[in-house]
Amino acid sequence: MRAGVSKQSLKALTAFAWLWLGIAAAPATEISRREINVPTPSGPVAMEAYERQGQGPRPAIVVLSGSKGFGSPAYGEMAQAFNAAGLDVFLLHVLSREDVRVIAGAGGAAARKRYYAQRLPDWIGSARAAAAFLKARPRHAGKVGLLGISLGANVAAAGAADNGDIAALVLVDGGFPEGHSGQVRALPPLQLIWGSGDRVFPLSLGHDLERMARGLGATAGLDVYEGAGHDFFLRPGTSQARAAHRSAADFLQRQLVQRP
Repeated sequence: MRAGVSKQSLKALTAFAWLWLGIAAAPATEISRREINVPTPSGPVAMEAYERQGQGPRPAIVVLSGSKGFGSPAYGEMAQAFNAAGLDVFLLHVLSREDVRVIAGAGGAAARKRYYAQRLPDWIGSARAAAAFLKARPRHAGKVGLLGISLGANVAAAGAADNGDIAALVLVDGGFPEGHSGQVRALPPLQLIWGSGDRVFPLSLGHDLERMARGLGATAGLDVYEGAGHDFFLRPGTSQARAAHRSAADFLQRQLVQRP
């Protein structure tokens, strides 16, 4: 696939600028930003690392974007909340610039689904490879969480299923890709974050996922935001988005930082 942030879209670069504005309140020497090229079955994939320096082991959170990539400044707000909770943040670019272009130009939901079905194996393989890569780093003490939003939630759910490298999972307004949930035998502790007004993935899907996870013996919870639409998590500066970011950070901290 790809390596090199220079190949990412202008929107993604804007998001990184917003991220640095978002964490500017912390001393500059405490946050390290660098690019890591993760080896995957499909080739190297770029991952932006935001790590706080000068402290002990910190769990790693791999973030998977929705279908528009990392263009929203809300990713900066989320990363700030996660850094403050003792978590390192990694924005994994499983979607190439071409993926984003094709998805944006697809002629309706049916065309998008066909494209997703074609590309999902590579995206899921990349997510799994990134988790394994980070788990092997001593800095993270073997603790890796996965967070996916919308399309990213599809990738995250499939990537975390029956995968011992993932110790916690957050799905925002999205779940398993069609046809992927039937053979799942195990899931990590799961937090579902959903807008009650989501018309893309209705709230009933969130309830179904919660029941499924509990049926498999996993810890699972559903955090619902009244009246919120499908993209509420990525609306920067809004009270619901900030609350949802804190909810995700708190869950990941409980699962990965507070537990031995």
